[in-house]
Amino acid sequence: MTGTPLELIRNFSIIAHIDHGKSTLADRLIQHCGGLTAREMTEQVLDNMDIEKERGITIKAQTVRLEYPAADGKTYVLNLMDTPGHVDFAYEVSRSLAACEGSLLVVDASQGVEAQTLANVYQAIDAHHEIVPVLNKIDLPAADVPRVKQQIEDVIGIDASDAVEISAKTGLNIEGVLEALVTRLPPPKGNESAELQALLVDSWYDQYLGVVILVRVKNGVLKRGQKIRMMSTGAVHPVEQLGVFTPKMRAVDQLGPGEMGYITAAIKTVADCNVGDTITDDRRPAAEPLPGFKPSVPVVWCGLFPVDADDFEKLRESLAKLRLNDASFHYEAESSAALGFGFRCGFLGLLHLEIIQERLSREFDLNLIATAPSVVYHIYKTNGEMEELHNPADMPDGSIIDHIEEPWIKATIMVPDDYLGSILTLCSERRGQQVDLTYVGNRAMAVYRLPLNEVVFDFYDRLKSVSRGYASFDYQLEDYAEADLVKISILVNQEPVDALSFIAHRSQAETRGRAICGKLKDLIPKQLFKIAIQAAIGGRVVARETISALSKDVTAKCYGGDISRKRKLLEKQKEGKKRMRQFGKVEIPQSAFLAALKMDA
Repeated sequence: MTGTPLELIRNFSIIAHIDHGKSTLADRLIQHCGGLTAREMTEQVLDNMDIEKERGITIKAQTVRLEYPAADGKTYVLNLMDTPGHVDFAYEVSRSLAACEGSLLVVDASQGVEAQTLANVYQAIDAHHEIVPVLNKIDLPAADVPRVKQQIEDVIGIDASDAVEISAKTGLNIEGVLEALVTRLPPPKGNESAELQALLVDSWYDQYLGVVILVRVKNGVLKRGQKIRMMSTGAVHPVEQLGVFTPKMRAVDQLGPGEMGYITAAIKTVADCNVGDTITDDRRPAAEPLPGFKPSVPVVWCGLFPVDADDFEKLRESLAKLRLNDASFHYEAESSAALGFGFRCGFLGLLHLEIIQERLSREFDLNLIATAPSVVYHIYKTNGEMEELHNPADMPDGSIIDHIEEPWIKATIMVPDDYLGSILTLCSERRGQQVDLTYVGNRAMAVYRLPLNEVVFDFYDRLKSVSRGYASFDYQLEDYAEADLVKISILVNQEPVDALSFIAHRSQAETRGRAICGKLKDLIPKQLFKIAIQAAIGGRVVARETISALSKDVTAKCYGGDISRKRKLLEKQKEGKKRMRQFGKVEIPQSAFLAALKMDA
């Protein structure tokens, strides 16, 4: 088991668009190489979160070590990384690619090349990978193998003449994929006698083992009992357990160059594990760390607050554990007058935000309120300073702002011809600027510059509905550009509600303000006095809704007698209402917050 020769190791990842069959192919490879018995086999073996199986998406990049007796009589060790396909998890993909030398590019033979296929392939090319194209789902009646091969050559520029044709669902030609891996991918390089250099690819929290670290050894040997040092923090730990995933955890004595495996080293604090760090030997350290990966930059921010204020500490601990599990997630404490204490969290996109929220409620049993998602703005003040704005509630006074810049993205949208018109209309409605429009067969590829603020809300849903689900979308942050942006404050009974404030382009501010006021009117329960709900830009109110008072029949007990008795009662009531409006505090129920924030999305 120890010290597999380098020429018999192959490290590869599977890259593809969502739903093109990555996890299914990984299942078949595990089954073929006997990683699990037929009884232990489940659908999507490597998707070990319930949420991944339910939604049919991969969120965490998983790794597995397989042994394959090839046609040339040698037994090869294959280290497979199954990567996510969704644009929000591109950071997971980049980490997986840094640990491998080659990639399997899986393309659905009935759908062809999609936007995220392109994004992930370009990442693999940047990582100098050898790429083997694989056409999946060739058993479907709609599969068109020659057209898709041509598309791969035209759009990506990779020779697809010897692409492996398979059906991952039925297991057709899985042997062909394994042979292509062995013959067409290069073995890893490394030196066993050099100082230890191992790349920290991933880490997660296990309640029994503490922090588990996934490593890829580049040079040197990693052994049980060895004292290791994290090069970025200088923390020293003894290695307690060492092993590989088959995909079950299996202990080994050592890991040599080119091998992937996991270690546990009684690491208690999350801060000691930085994804992308280099692990070296404490006694004989390496001179310099390996090139890590670029740190992830959060694109979307939102506030997470516990519904029950007593859960604040529990939320803090849960976020720390999740942060260990997902290095691309950022958080910092904040407080809000309306919602109490919580955290401002940064995500790579809206799906990422949704998944983190879902995981917090499922895995840690937390009941949370999330504020409307916002992006990071650059605010330039009149004194020449620039500050980053994560939370619309913290926007400084307009008199000291010189100008505001917002982030723009470069979006690639691939869509069948029939739906192109509605896609172009949608992009221009969202202040998009067309950069390029090309055709590949009967599919159009539109490249647009769009403000991220417009994409964060419901752009993805609208894109899917106007194209009946056929459009695929991928984006990357490009730059910041000046824009005429305003902060819209929501006032309930003249009191600003900070959690509902948001930033929008001046041209759409009134429409959005009017919509949220209309929504709140239906959500806030009536009181015994009138409630005014207003949307204001600075001191100017742009929209108003009024919730009428609950009518109470105070004259019910006055029957018979003089009319002046009733009048006297009504006058008294009027005085009371006036005083009530003066001191009346409006309690906004949590459900109203949730629904209003959802609507704002």
